Amino acid sequence: MYLIGFLEGSGAHCVDLIRGGMHAYASFAPVPLQVFFVSLVVLDPLVVVLVGLVRPEGVRLASGVMVLDVIANWIVNWPQLREDPAWLLRPVGLLPITLFGLFVIASSVPLHRAMARPHLSCTTR
Repeated sequence: MYLIGFLEGSGAHCVDLIRGGMHAYASFAPVPLQVFFVSLVVLDPLVVVLVGLVRPEGVRLASGVMVLDVIANWIVNWPQLREDPAWLLRPVGLLPITLFGLFVIASSVPLHRAMARPHLSCTTR
């Protein structure tokens, strides 16, 4: 699930940058959040590589990225959400990002433990 979610996020941010350039998020996000959203073009694929290689660092990075991503998206969507609470129920946008973020956070500790555990090998003497 991590790989699918972060690949989708990476693709979405790449499309945004192709369409709008470096200022793709300028119309709705303050500069620090614009920088963060652009940085996801690098961070999301990095999570995919590290998790794909079964590296515990990938789980930690995934958790950090999703905490920041959920907070950033709630900040930029808050004005619209206050005007129309049904905005949250859109199939693309805040709801799936929030649900995926919750999934990543909820699964991070057990997944990190599983990745950090030394693997047993079968050897014959």
